[in-house]
Amino acid sequence: MATVRGGGLPRADAVGGPAGGRAAVPLWWVWLAAWPVTAVFALSNAATPLYVLWQDELGFSGTTLTVVFASYIVGLLASLLCCGVLSDRFGRRPVLLPALGLALAACLMFATAHHVAVLIVARLFTGLAVGAAVSAGMAAVTDVAGPDRRRLGALLASSAMVFGAGLGPLLSGVLSETLPAPTVTVFVVEAALLGTAALVVWRMPVPVSAPVPAPVGHASAKPARDGDGDRVVWVRMPGVPRGSGWHLALGVAVFGPGIGATSFVLSLGPSLLTGLLDSDSRIVPGALAFSMFLASTCVQFAVQRRSRHTILVGGAVSIVLAMVTLVVAVHTSAVWALVAAAVLAGAGQGMGQLGGLSLLASGVPPHRLAEANAAFSVGGYAPAGVLAVGAGYLTDAVGLTGAATAFGVTLATAAGLGGALVLARRSREGRGGPAPR
Repeated sequence: MATVRGGGLPRADAVGGPAGGRAAVPLWWVWLAAWPVTAVFALSNAATPLYVLWQDELGFSGTTLTVVFASYIVGLLASLLCCGVLSDRFGRRPVLLPALGLALAACLMFATAHHVAVLIVARLFTGLAVGAAVSAGMAAVTDVAGPDRRRLGALLASSAMVFGAGLGPLLSGVLSETLPAPTVTVFVVEAALLGTAALVVWRMPVPVSAPVPAPVGHASAKPARDGDGDRVVWVRMPGVPRGSGWHLALGVAVFGPGIGATSFVLSLGPSLLTGLLDSDSRIVPGALAFSMFLASTCVQFAVQRRSRHTILVGGAVSIVLAMVTLVVAVHTSAVWALVAAAVLAGAGQGMGQLGGLSLLASGVPPHRLAEANAAFSVGGYAPAGVLAVGAGYLTDAVGLTGAATAFGVTLATAAGLGGALVLARRSREGRGGPAPR
C-alpha cells in the first residue's frame, strides 16, 4: 500500500509504479495538477518580447541571439533523455521539484543578466525545466486523473502546455510595457507563479514510489528491468513499449509539423508585425502569440469527443492551411493573413498534440507514460528546432520572403504526409475492426 501527499487519500498502487488501482481523487485536483505545466511553459516564452531590450543593453548580434535560442533546445532535449525514465522509476514529485528549482534559478538569471552568457545559461535551465514538465508533469496530470479519466487527463495536460506557452509572452509584453524595470518585473511575477506551482507539486495526490533496482551498470546490483522486461538505462533516447510504436508515430507525424509551425510564427511574427504596423510595441507580438495558443487551447476542448484519428487529421489540415496563409501574409504584407496563420497554426498544433497524447495515454501503461511523453516531445521538438535554425540562416541568405515560402511549403508537405499516414492507418484498422477512439 502506497500513500499520497496532498489530499490525504490512501492509494493501493502497484509497487514501483506511479499509478495503479486507487480511489478517485476530487475532480478539482485533476485541474489543479495541470497548473505546474502551465507555469513552466509560461516561462518558456516569457523572454521572447524582451530580447530586443537585451540586445540594446548588452550589444549582442542576431547570430548570438540564435545561440541563446539554441541553448533552450539543448536543455530541453537533454532533459527529455532522462526525466521521463527517472519519473517513471522514482515518481513525478522527485523530478518536478528540482525542475521547478531550475526554473526559479532561470528567473533570477534573467532578472539580473548583465552578460549574454547569463542569458544562455538561463535559457538552458528553462529548457531543462520544460523537458521535465512535458514528461513528468504531463504524466502527473494523467496519474491524478486516474484510469477512468485518462482522456480528461490528456486533455488538461495538453491544454495546460499550450495555454502556458501563450500566457508567457502576453504577460511579458504587457508587464514590460506598463511597469518599470521590464526585464526584472516580468521574472519576479513569473517566479511567483512558479512558487505556487511548487506548492501544488508538493501537495499533489500522486503516489510515493517504492525503491527500485539500480540502473544498468551499477556495481552492486543486477541489471534492472522495467515492467515489460526491458533493461533500465537512466539516460537514453526515450521510447514506448512494444506494440505502442504506431501510437507514437501517428502523433509525431502531426505534432511535429504543428510545433514547427507555431515556432516559426513565434519567431517570424514580431518582425513582420513591426514592419506591417510600424510599431515597436511588445504587447502586440505578445497578443499574437497568446491568440495562437489560445486557439490551440480552445480547439482541444472543442474536439475532445471526436475520435483520435479524426483529431489528428483535423490538425494536419489546419497546419497546411496555416502555412498557405503564412506565405500569403509574407507576399502581400496583410496583417489579417498573419493573424489567421497564427490561429490556424495554433489549432493545428493543439489537435496534433491532443491526438498524440490521447493515443499514448490509451495505449501505454502508467509505468512508461512519462517516458512515452518524452519520446513524443523529442519527435516534435527536435525537427522543429533544426528547421527553425535552418530558416534563420536561409533568411540571411535569400531574404524573409524566400525563406518563409520555403519553410511554409516544407511544413505544409510534412503535415499533409502526416495526415495521409493517419488516414491510411485508420483505413487499415477499419478493415480489421473499428479504429480505437
